[in-house]
Amino acid sequence: MNLNNLQQNFDKIRPWLTTLAVVWLLASLGLGWLVNSILIIIALFLITPVIAFLGFRWWLQRNIVTDKCPVCSFEITGFNNNQLQCPSCGEQLLVKDNKFSRFAPEGTIDVTAVEVSAKSIED
Repeated sequence: MNLNNLQQNFDKIRPWLTTLAVVWLLASLGLGWLVNSILIIIALFLITPVIAFLGFRWWLQRNIVTDKCPVCSFEITGFNNNQLQCPSCGEQLLVKDNKFSRFAPEGTIDVTAVEVSAKSIED
């Protein structure tokens, strides 16, 4: 057997021997807590994004409101308890209790006009 050939064979099994030596060392020194800690950290890195994604979807479902503008009946999507402007008519809107309402500054009186038929005095 050639020494060069033996060295090439050893190069193929070197990573396995290193892994076996590390596992044997950890087992003999009682460092199982270290291995468990590493496994827990890896599990947290895998589970945390899934939990964050599901939590974000839950938050969106509770806070996104889709309704019609009370002025022009254009369908708008906005966040609950927020103020926005209608892209169709430009009216300032307030989203409250999953409904859109007109936003008016303090002291403003909102009036709805009603059409009344006019009679002449002679009738």
